[in-house]
Amino acid sequence: MAAFNINVNGTNRSVDVDADTPILWVLRDELNLVGTKYGCGIAQCGACTVHLDGTAVRACQVRISDVSNKKITTIEGLSDDLHHPVQQAWIEHDVPQCGYCQAGQIMTAAAFLKENKAPSDQDIKEAMNGNICRCGTYNRIQAAVKTAAKNM
Repeated sequence: MAAFNINVNGTNRSVDVDADTPILWVLRDELNLVGTKYGCGIAQCGACTVHLDGTAVRACQVRISDVSNKKITTIEGLSDDLHHPVQQAWIEHDVPQCGYCQAGQIMTAAAFLKENKAPSDQDIKEAMNGNICRCGTYNRIQAAVKTAAKNM
């Protein structure tokens, strides 16, 4: 075990964990930030997506020892009042059914829209590819991303 100083949602935190611990488990088990979900553990579903210095990454595959001097943003840190344009679009389009994948979907969409302000339908499909929604709300997700792009 070792002490790691990390910045999560704008706050410096210290955790005492093994160097190879995925940040998913640091966030959930050590910092009680449970919005980031465990889905598959092999970076294939997107449920654990967070931002690392603004880039969407799969938290199940990023080790705590690899995040020093980087800023981690979780779904809890995207907006403290649900006023981020992506969150607002998700509400407007009533995207979630079970909701399990939605934090990862939202975090992927938010990072994508920072880079692409006017995405085409194909851009959205490609950006969101790999984020699995077992309820099949892909059409609503795409509509919400288009709305968020207009409102950003």
